[in-house]
Amino acid sequence: MNAATLEFIHAHANDDVRQLALRRVPDGVNLREALTQIEGRQLAACKLPACAATGGFLFPPRLSLEQCSSEATASYKRRVAERLLASSLQEEGGGGAATSADLTTSFADLTGGLGIDFMAIAPLFKSATYVERNLELCELARHNLPLMGCPHAEVVCQELEAESASFFTRCYTLLYIDPARRDAAGRKVARIEDCTPDVCVLQKQLRTHAGHVLIKLSPMLDLTSALRALDGIVEAHVISVGGECKELLLVMKGGVCPDSPRMEEIPIYCVDLKAHPTAFCFTIAEEKAAASTSLHEGWKGVGFFLHEPNAGILKAGAFKTLCQRFPVQQLAPNSHLYAAETIVPDFPGRCWRIVDQATFNKKELKRLLQGLEAAELTVRGFPASVATLRKQLRLRDGGDAHFIATTLADNTKLLLKVLPV
Repeated sequence: MNAATLEFIHAHANDDVRQLALRRVPDGVNLREALTQIEGRQLAACKLPACAATGGFLFPPRLSLEQCSSEATASYKRRVAERLLASSLQEEGGGGAATSADLTTSFADLTGGLGIDFMAIAPLFKSATYVERNLELCELARHNLPLMGCPHAEVVCQELEAESASFFTRCYTLLYIDPARRDAAGRKVARIEDCTPDVCVLQKQLRTHAGHVLIKLSPMLDLTSALRALDGIVEAHVISVGGECKELLLVMKGGVCPDSPRMEEIPIYCVDLKAHPTAFCFTIAEEKAAASTSLHEGWKGVGFFLHEPNAGILKAGAFKTLCQRFPVQQLAPNSHLYAAETIVPDFPGRCWRIVDQATFNKKELKRLLQGLEAAELTVRGFPASVATLRKQLRLRDGGDAHFIATTLADNTKLLLKVLPV
């Protein structure tokens, strides 16, 4: 990138790229390159603050930036990798106090992309290899990785497909793979077998050449189906940030793994890195064995506290298990809302206090909504969408009031007025 383009980027770092695209630029400025870097740094300010704050860091086009991991989720994966590395070193050291300085440790990211996960994990290992099929991303990686604490990184531009296993010529302490979740036409896929590369086909090679494998998957994929399709999975992580489920992370043990847990016994960790960084861990077997709960006869609604699990727990399906771990009761099997007489401090989710309520009787609704023209609406286990309910209640979006529409076990429809705790 020439000096004129760099000067233009610095001078217009905070400008609207749409307006800049219409302007005449000084001679020597590559406008396309400049707009990519200005937009990239602006988009990265929240998602990738360390990258955005690093002078000289170069960003890819918008799509690659939108698809990459955030620094928050990458940091979580680093902690998982650090624990796996410590376990591997202990095994190699015969149970002694071996460290990475004593033993040769190696890591490879087989689907490097922008390299955010690689930048987080690679510094833990003595050798680190970044593999990516896109030449432009490889060139960016060669420039960016030394800036982000990975001067020892080897960059390999190579296609990694199920039928091409030429990369697997050595063994690694840890492999990482993040298969693309779009088909050749750019449409999102819903099965792990449809991702590229197909981890189901590659899994034997992955396990043969690694002590552990970290597999990142889309939060849209079905977790149970993924666990069923892959062998040697010893952990599953459902990672959320600020109430939104961002990704699934599976830990695969290398080798034959005769002692790997059955699917029902695999520990599933649900974590919200912003709201509840302490993981909630359960197993499918525990959920199946948990007894169903229902509201006790003394439940009156008003004055009780409503607890809503975080997105990861809802994704993983730990519904009955919550009632075994915490003093809460489900409003109904399909509502995924939990009531308690007091606030449950460590409950992994949001808490509301019920201040008023009504059935969908016209007279009751009129009393509850009197004087309101706008409100926040949420539906949980309710047979109508927010948009449909908003139209029915004649409420605009916004305002200070918040209502949750739900259905009790006896099929009673309720509109609960709540205040956040």
